[in-house]
Amino acid sequence: MLNQHSLEEIADIHNLLCDIKKEYEEGIKPILMKKSPKLYKNPHTVPKLKKIQINRGLGAAAQNTNILKKNIEEFEKITGQKPLITKAKKAIAGFKIREEMELGLSVTLRGEKMYTFLTKLLFFTFAQIRDFRGLSLRSFDKAGHYTLGLKEQLIFPEIEYDEVDQVQGFTITIVLEHGSPKHRSSSIDKILNGMILFKFLRFPLNDCGYYDKYESFVDVNKAWDKKRHLKRKRWSQE
Repeated sequence: MLNQHSLEEIADIHNLLCDIKKEYEEGIKPILMKKSPKLYKNPHTVPKLKKIQINRGLGAAAQNTNILKKNIEEFEKITGQKPLITKAKKAIAGFKIREEMELGLSVTLRGEKMYTFLTKLLFFTFAQIRDFRGLSLRSFDKAGHYTLGLKEQLIFPEIEYDEVDQVQGFTITIVLEHGSPKHRSSSIDKILNGMILFKFLRFPLNDCGYYDKYESFVDVNKAWDKKRHLKRKRWSQE
């Protein structure tokens, strides 16, 4: 028999599936402000999703019109938006790259398309990844944004297996908007905001429990510095 915690979790997931934006505005934001009034004194300080950027590098294959057209069609199916063709800013002779040479594709999602893509990514796409062990916290950058890479496009329900000529992945960057005051604008505070928001949105973060043994962020920073020092020492020995 399901306990109270399980029923609440099922209800939260159902609300996210129905309308993730509505659940954030009416459920997640008020809870954060109520439970943590010192961190989030007003609605503008609560972290929120700003945009999602999806990029794919094609390299020399972008010069082939058929391959480029096929990739554009895939992006349109997956994101519901036509991608921009990224071009080289300058020529690099060593890599045989000319200025304004087409190299890849990029899409920026905002508003309803962003929330629709995020819902599909969280509740349908990750489940299709073979031997999926969750997302790492170390993929947060200093600005508090999160970047992850997918190895293949077949995990998306819109892509037919028979229509794929070559398995290709892409990079997804989830950009967050942090309205924290100046005394809470450090990198660790931004990463903490991102972790809190992602846990409420049911992101499958796999190593949150790893940091439970530390009493404060000072201890976490010391552990990270120690690991960096060991890596540098190992590289110098090599």
